[in-house]
Amino acid sequence: MTGKTIVVEVVYALADKQRLLRLSLPYGTTMRQAVEQSGMQAHFPGLDLANSPLGIFGKAVAKPQERVLEDGERVEIYRPLIADPKEVRKQRAAKAVKAKVDDRGV
Repeated sequence: MTGKTIVVEVVYALADKQRLLRLSLPYGTTMRQAVEQSGMQAHFPGLDLANSPLGIFGKAVAKPQERVLEDGERVEIYRPLIADPKEVRKQRAAKAVKAKVDDRGV
C-alpha cells in the first residue's frame, strides 16, 4: 500500500436507529476491512461484522473481502432478511386478488 488515503462512509440502520461513520483509510482497503475498522459494533452490540452482507450505494457485493474501495464510496451493512421477498410478494398479490374479488361481490 502507498501513503495515499481514501475517505469512505460506512452505514448501518435499524428501524429506530441508524449510524453513518466517515473514515479515512489507506488506499487498497477492502469493504470488509473498512467495516471491521469502522467501530460500528460499538454502536450496535451484537452486530456480526465478519458475516454481515455488504453493499455499495444499494447494490449488494458478492465478495466484499475482495472488493477494494474507491474514494467517496458508501459501504452499507445489511441486516439479515426476516422473510423471503418472493414469498412476501406472492402473499401480497394473493391478498390483492382476493380483495378485488370481494369488492366485486363474486
